[in-house]
Amino acid sequence: MSAPGRPRLVDRRRPGATPADEILDAAAELFTTRGYTATSTRAIADAVGIRQASLYTHFRTKSAILVSLLDSTVGPALEQARRLDDGSRDPREVLLTLATIDVEGLLASRWNVGMLYVLPEVAGEDFEGFRAARSELRGIYRRLVARCRPDLDPDEPSLDLPFRVVESVIPHRQDHPGVVIDAARWAGAATRVVDID
Repeated sequence: MSAPGRPRLVDRRRPGATPADEILDAAAELFTTRGYTATSTRAIADAVGIRQASLYTHFRTKSAILVSLLDSTVGPALEQARRLDDGSRDPREVLLTLATIDVEGLLASRWNVGMLYVLPEVAGEDFEGFRAARSELRGIYRRLVARCRPDLDPDEPSLDLPFRVVESVIPHRQDHPGVVIDAARWAGAATRVVDID
């Protein structure tokens, strides 16, 4: 049996199975509504109802919290993309499946975490893993499009269209809060752009 930790300042305020999940939920809200730079770890701890020192037992730094949030938007789609991209299935079917999974992932959080992709801090070395994962995911999209459209030059910018259409759900979600987005329809649109010349 583990030793009890320090008691919370208040009763649970956030959804999440663990204190780390609660911290991520609070951080996602604050980063997307107040801004990353304007949000302190103290504000995140206060929003969860824990001491700031307790927050540091789960995340060493504020950037570690952001890394975890960003990874949650790319990691699951990338894992599925690696599994799906085995060359044994129709690339259009795989592209549609991947786009659906990706859109669903970008919509899964209560907060529009994808909008944090453009933060200047994401260019820093703490975020190399996230940038590499996102680049790998983009590369898989490009390979799938190239298999659907072998007539296209490998450097053709249109190979990025499905990936970009999927990611366009991020500003749409931000510009139209409360609007229900049908992930399958959005993914279908991302897949149909493969046929645009």
